[in-house]
Amino acid sequence: MTLEFRSTPTAEDRAAVFAIVAGSGFFSEAEAAIAVELVDAALEKGEASGYCFLFAQVDGALVGYTAFGPIPGTDSSWDLYWIAVDDARRGEGVGQALIAATEARVLERGGTRLYADTSSRAQYAPTHRFYERAGYVAEAELVDYYRPGDGRRTYTKVLG
Repeated sequence: MTLEFRSTPTAEDRAAVFAIVAGSGFFSEAEAAIAVELVDAALEKGEASGYCFLFAQVDGALVGYTAFGPIPGTDSSWDLYWIAVDDARRGEGVGQALIAATEARVLERGGTRLYADTSSRAQYAPTHRFYERAGYVAEAELVDYYRPGDGRRTYTKVLG
C-alpha cells in the first residue's frame, strides 16, 4: 500500500470524511457532521479558518485524515481536532503515518506541542494505546465532560 498525502480539502472530501467518521463506530452522526463542518470552514475560508488538514489516499481514495490547527492565544501549541481512518484500513499503519506526517507539518509551522482530546470511555482503549505508542502522554482527564460516564482525556506530545 502506498499512501499519498495532500493538505488542501476538496468538496468531495465532505462525504468521504463523513463516511469515515460515522463508519468508525466511535462517533455519533452529530459528531460526524461536526467533522464535515471543519471541512466546510476550510473550503470557505482557507487557512483563515484556523483548520489545517492532511488527507491520506490510496489509489486516489481517501483512507484517513487529520484536522489540526494552532491554538489561539498560545505561542506554539496546536490542537489535533480529528484523526480518523477508514475502518477497512485500520491496522495497516495509516493512523501512525498520518500522526507522524501531521506532527511534521505542525513543526514546520513553528508548533512545539500537539494536544489531542478523546473520550475516557473503555471503548476508546485502542485510541489511548494509539496515542501512547505515538509518544503522547495523558496529561488531564475531566470527568463527565461529554456526558455522565464519558470524560475527556487530553493527550500531549512535545514535538521536535
